[in-house]
Amino acid sequence: MIFRRSFLTGAAAATLSMPTVLRAHTEEPFVLADEFQPREVRVREQHAPGQILVFPRSFFLYYVFDSERAVRYGVGVGKAGLAFKGSAIVERKAEWPSWRPTNDMIRRNPDRYAQFADGVPGGPGNPLGARALYLYRDGRDTYYRIHGTTEPWSIGQSVSNGCIRMLNDHVIQLYEQVPVGTPVTVL
Repeated sequence: MIFRRSFLTGAAAATLSMPTVLRAHTEEPFVLADEFQPREVRVREQHAPGQILVFPRSFFLYYVFDSERAVRYGVGVGKAGLAFKGSAIVERKAEWPSWRPTNDMIRRNPDRYAQFADGVPGGPGNPLGARALYLYRDGRDTYYRIHGTTEPWSIGQSVSNGCIRMLNDHVIQLYEQVPVGTPVTVL
């Protein structure tokens, strides 16, 4: 257990030493606002290690790695009325995932999403970005994800169709830390 704690603490330290200017798989450099930079923070003892907490109103995701410590990441979240709330479990993980908009997304905004009805293969131009954590409730896919983004400027905003967006560099770090079975609570 001491080795695991040391590893997680080391990973958190590596996360915190990231440069301010990120490529985020875009052509132009992107500067993330300082408040949304990853940082190690204290959490209440009631939060068990190994869980993810998302606070959409403040645009933060916390990965609790110790009984009193977490890494806090800035995130983009769902627009009003589209955001996921409650508890889920990470039941699946994917590197460079493929993507298909849901039927509801196509119905709400056909001009934007109908062209993708057959899906988009994984890769740097895919809206799910570099990694995706698939959220399930009661064994069923919620169709909500924690994923990377090709729109890094959306961090700190309510703009998605409900998913939780992270910079690609950040979601890669989270993906490497989080096993299938990780509990996620969106408050």
